[in-house]
Amino acid sequence: MTPLTTPREPRRAPGPRPWLFDGPPQAVPGGFPAAVLFDRDGTLVVDVPYNGDPARVVPMPTAREAVDALRARGIPVGVVSNQSGVARGMLTYRQVAAVRRRVEELLGPFGVWAVCPHGPDDGCGCRKPAPGLVLAACERLGAPADRTVVIGDIGADVTAARAAGARGVLVPTPVTRPEETAEAEATAPDLRTAVRLALAPAPDLVPGES
Repeated sequence: MTPLTTPREPRRAPGPRPWLFDGPPQAVPGGFPAAVLFDRDGTLVVDVPYNGDPARVVPMPTAREAVDALRARGIPVGVVSNQSGVARGMLTYRQVAAVRRRVEELLGPFGVWAVCPHGPDDGCGCRKPAPGLVLAACERLGAPADRTVVIGDIGADVTAARAAGARGVLVPTPVTRPEETAEAEATAPDLRTAVRLALAPAPDLVPGES
């Protein structure tokens, strides 16, 4: 895989690699899952198209308790997010970074953020449903892809997981197409339940579940 770099300044023309934002070091456990990766928009936070304003970030229901359940078990968490607004000239690196910081203020720190700044026609290998973001996040966390779970709200999220050799869990929203739900290997009504599936056979760590 091509070595990855993290740009430090906004760029009008993204390079061929994903943007990687590192969080605090996290030890990878020996069991399953070794890591859990979340889609951002529509999964962790309410989907606001091309959002570069931290003030518009609103967590999805049960998001904080779901992510905290993984942290309580010592499982690294990360984010994998398509942000084509960068390629479209609607977002900058600084804006993406500012929204990331606000998400972490609301939901706590993530071990890695892997962000695709490319457009649908750019032919990159990182934009979901391609596996590049998942593989890049796993590499940074030191987590084997085949012991990683990816949680998202549309078919591209679970397809990217499958392409990377990871397990996908779909949390449908009104924008999720029926065929995407039908094709998903696992679905959940909310993030708390999705994490319960990811933690199986140890769901008792999820707050509010018995």
